[in-house]
Amino acid sequence: MSAHYEVKLRPLRAADLPRVVRLEQQLFGSSAWTYGMLAEELGALGRWYVAAEPVRLYAAGPQELIGYAGLWFDGDVTQIMTIGVDPQYQHLGIGSVLLTALIDRSRQVGASAVLLEVRVDNDAALAMYGKFGFEQLGIRKRYYQPEDVDAYTMRLELTDDSATDDAPAAEIRDAAVPDEPGVA
Repeated sequence: MSAHYEVKLRPLRAADLPRVVRLEQQLFGSSAWTYGMLAEELGALGRWYVAAEPVRLYAAGPQELIGYAGLWFDGDVTQIMTIGVDPQYQHLGIGSVLLTALIDRSRQVGASAVLLEVRVDNDAALAMYGKFGFEQLGIRKRYYQPEDVDAYTMRLELTDDSATDDAPAAEIRDAAVPDEPGVA
């Protein structure tokens, strides 16, 4: 596949959860969120989740989602809860598109910073977060269970000059993702 891939972002819906569960299992193995965990997360206060679909001009109607991401806003900072991209579509900039959407949403709700945890052995994610300006704060020992894998805690301060202009490598179509009732 090429280094460029066009995606459309839209709100993640309950109807997407079976696909998200399959991707979770593929991407995160024994650490994957269950259907129940995802459903609870999707409906929780202060949450905002987005799905990425491929743009295929030859195909009518909605496409199977190839990525998803979500955050939680506590009134001060946002916490990235998850970012996942179908392995067939990784390294095409889709993770960057999703991360850009989360950072943009964080700015919209007035967050002062974005926080996240990432596996210490996830080199691709660490490189992406570094490209966006996230800084390592510390380490959480044995954060990912049941694998006993450590996590770095990372933070991006949201200031007027913290830019994401050069970050996404994939093209975004219809990237303005509308709010849904009850979702931050």
